[in-house]
Amino acid sequence: MATSPPITDLRRTHPGLYRAPDTPVRLTVPPLQYLMLDGAGDPRLGPAYPGDPQLAPAFMDAVLTLYAVSYGLRFMVKDAGGEPWTVMPLEGLWWADDMAGFSMERRENWLWTAMIAQPSVGTADLVADAVAAAVRKGKAPSAEGLRLEVFDEGDSAQVMHHGPFTDEGPTIARLHAFIADAGLQRRGKHHEVYLSNARRTSPEKLRTILRQPVLAG
Repeated sequence: MATSPPITDLRRTHPGLYRAPDTPVRLTVPPLQYLMLDGAGDPRLGPAYPGDPQLAPAFMDAVLTLYAVSYGLRFMVKDAGGEPWTVMPLEGLWWADDMAGFSMERRENWLWTAMIAQPSVGTADLVADAVAAAVRKGKAPSAEGLRLEVFDEGDSAQVMHHGPFTDEGPTIARLHAFIADAGLQRRGKHHEVYLSNARRTSPEKLRTILRQPVLAG
């Protein structure tokens, strides 16, 4: 007899959030809790940074902190006899103070939130313990700005992008055209879900879900 997937397995309980076709689709994104860190500027500018010269220090520190705490939380729950889960992929929200000027050519004006989804078993108290452990090990350089927050995205459209992040422009344009053709309006922040490890995957093989919250016109 088939058994229900554990509540901690977000990929199985919400498969539509981590798979997307090459043609834009509309979906409803349920509220999920995330570990989040905010920042500003082009994530791929700045001086060479140990371990990944392509990322600016602030963004790299955010990524390191998010993964250190996410894995630490998983191990803590597992050690306590809880159901382990696969740590979710990195995600990012991207926007600008003036969204009319938000473009791939003006990345120095970008604002961002780097984040990783967490199962509901990851309570605030457990997260605090995981943060403290990561700080003691020197693995959470941006721990001070880390927060656990429920993100309720709701009605959205998304599409799969194949290839380098810098080539997302035409895919984003197709997504926006789909939204307009459906009589919808864009709202909120541009959302990306990074399904590939950019440090281990060649640029042409990268897969990124591009998501945009929408509002009925």
